[in-house]
Amino acid sequence: MPFIHTNGIRLAYERRGRGEPVLLIMGSGAAGHAWSMHQTPALNAAGYETITFDNRGIGGSDAPPGAYTLDELTADAAGLIEELGIGPCRVVGTSMGAMIAQELALGRPDLVRSAVLMSTRARSDALRRAMFDADRALRESGVTLPPSYRALRTVLEMMSPATLNDEDNVRTWLDIFEISGASAQAAVGQDSVSDSLGDRREALRGVTVPCRVVSFSDDLTCPPHLAAEVADAIPGCDLVEIPGCGHLGYLERPEAVNPAIVEFLDKY
Repeated sequence: MPFIHTNGIRLAYERRGRGEPVLLIMGSGAAGHAWSMHQTPALNAAGYETITFDNRGIGGSDAPPGAYTLDELTADAAGLIEELGIGPCRVVGTSMGAMIAQELALGRPDLVRSAVLMSTRARSDALRRAMFDADRALRESGVTLPPSYRALRTVLEMMSPATLNDEDNVRTWLDIFEISGASAQAAVGQDSVSDSLGDRREALRGVTVPCRVVSFSDDLTCPPHLAAEVADAIPGCDLVEIPGCGHLGYLERPEAVNPAIVEFLDKY
């Protein structure tokens, strides 16, 4: 993968396809290549060039020590757009990547043409704070969970009942997350990003670029009611809810998610 230098670090990125550029920003604990299973092929087929990259702390990008903030990752994404000379471009983000995308749209509208915000939120409610605090306490305890247990917990938290109740499907995902668990553990600096979010509902009223929020009906990490708050805050933002999928809806139901992305990007 090629690299660019920005914001004091090196970021690994990849470009595919031809056409107007779309920057895809991945969530925490996953590298940019996660988009290549379903989203980059669909966007390339729709006539777009895709740019994916590894956020700081994972994959081929630098992993500075310490906890990362949302402002730092937003500055990284802005620097990537500037270094590649692709702005203003369309942006698609999921989870932490969507939070980066909405901050990018707010603070650097000169770099963002439009944005699709999947599985996003503008704040952490009581349950999401409890989830973060419990994960932090586990990390600080020094306990190392077996890969099979981490995989099971990930599948239970990230997938919908439709997937969990499909025996063949759930076995596949358990295997995938057990194999990929090491890379997720390596991205510990990203764990604090959502905690640095605060409450951005009022600030997001200042977003001026077209946005679409895509929520997933069974999402435990960024549930539909929190995603709807983002859509309510951003002027003119529309909201699409995809049924039958959890936090990783872009992997669970790409046949529904991809058209929701492409239709909006074609419009703006």
